Amino acid sequence: MSTTTTPEPTTPGLPAPDPTTPAAAAAEQAAPAARLTALGLATLLLGAALPMTDFFIVNVALPSIGRDLRAGPAVLEMVAAAYAMAYAVLLVLGGRLGDTYGRRRLFLWGAAAFGVTSLACGLAPAAWSLVAARAAQGAASAVMLPQVLATIHATTSGGRRGRALGLYGATGGVAGVAGQLLGGLLVSADLLGTGWRAIFLVNVPVVAAILLLGRFSVPDSRAVRPARSDRAGTALFALALVALLLPLTEGRAAGGPLWSWLLLAAAPLLAWAFYVVERRAERSGGAPLLPPSLLREPGLRRGLAVAVPLFAGFGGFMFVIAVALQQGLGLSPVLAGAAVVPMSVTYLVTSVWGPRLAPRLGSRVLTAGAVAHAVGLALLAATVLAGWPDLNPVSLAPAMAVIGAGQGFQLPTYFRVMLAAVPPERAGAGSGLSVTAQQTCLALGVATIGSVFLGLVPSAGVRNALLVALAVQFVGLLAMTGLSLRLPRALS
Repeated sequence: MSTTTTPEPTTPGLPAPDPTTPAAAAAEQAAPAARLTALGLATLLLGAALPMTDFFIVNVALPSIGRDLRAGPAVLEMVAAAYAMAYAVLLVLGGRLGDTYGRRRLFLWGAAAFGVTSLACGLAPAAWSLVAARAAQGAASAVMLPQVLATIHATTSGGRRGRALGLYGATGGVAGVAGQLLGGLLVSADLLGTGWRAIFLVNVPVVAAILLLGRFSVPDSRAVRPARSDRAGTALFALALVALLLPLTEGRAAGGPLWSWLLLAAAPLLAWAFYVVERRAERSGGAPLLPPSLLREPGLRRGLAVAVPLFAGFGGFMFVIAVALQQGLGLSPVLAGAAVVPMSVTYLVTSVWGPRLAPRLGSRVLTAGAVAHAVGLALLAATVLAGWPDLNPVSLAPAMAVIGAGQGFQLPTYFRVMLAAVPPERAGAGSGLSVTAQQTCLALGVATIGSVFLGLVPSAGVRNALLVALAVQFVGLLAMTGLSLRLPRALS
């Protein structure tokens, strides 16, 4: 909880605690948590970096995983998407558990579970056991990560909070894009003959350090009036997400069997049931997972529409480019990872610069980012057309740098747009909805754009499949540009 009665906007990452009424915010103000030290903040940020990195670090290892575990393309998609699906479904629930039982306790429990599930991923004997371990790893992330931002809100104020949130945002951006470089280095290093397994096993000593430091350096806090868990809403949301994403991955690979069409038909029905249950819970004074009344805010609805091409495109692109560079160009994992370094550099620059433009340009920073991103995709497509198959990280660098610059403008601004659309006393719920949409769309991007790419490779080749995937994302960015122009310009 914020130590002030008006919660401050959150940065990209996890939802702030959900003060649904000013009285609840005031109650938490009456019981302030201990001060967050520099060591405590460093421990929290180290914990935040692990799950953010692990979403992307696996992409560059997928070809090696496929060869070692004899996994087909659809299973490899599930290795990437299962993590995001579990994370998206349990994200808000994880935040509420921290509010109820103590954020430090849940942070440490989540970190321990993340270490155990990382070990399970690293020791997985078969492809589907790896998928199951990745889903469990996503669930552990959903327990750990919400406590990071919630603890920062509860234990800092003023300039210290601003600096802490800035470091949190920088951690997310760098960890997300640079994860593929780290994955490439670990796979190529083949530490003690572990190959791709090192990308998971390396988490274990890091988690041990977090557990040791976190026990003494992270202050505890909890909500005075925590919201109740929404078991029915969580279950229906999970079922709807699985009914949508599973047919898009496994159904395509299996040739479109009857079960895949039945699940796709059930997805909108489950989504409607989720909405009905959430609306009933809100009207009866309960604590719905995602309050439907938030959707009455026009700015929020438009922001959610923007999230689909933004995050689905980003998740799909990172998956496709990692596979295309290795399978199509024959680059080593370390060179495939190096290809995204220009993205991380320009992302970091524009993610810091973008907020400085917000007072003058408002939500049009998002529009500028979408245009720059589209230009970068067009430049990448031209580079692929002109230079394939003699491409390398150097020849790809200009296009990657422009793409990263566009993303750096878009991602931080998206969260500001979403939070500006909801009343301050509901900032926690709005942030939860924003990040749940983010993670859901990341998984959707892997399932859809990844499926388009993998489905075309056997007949059209890697180059043409990559160009089609880039074209799909380009069209999405054009739609996003138009949608962003309908957003309220002013940002709070």
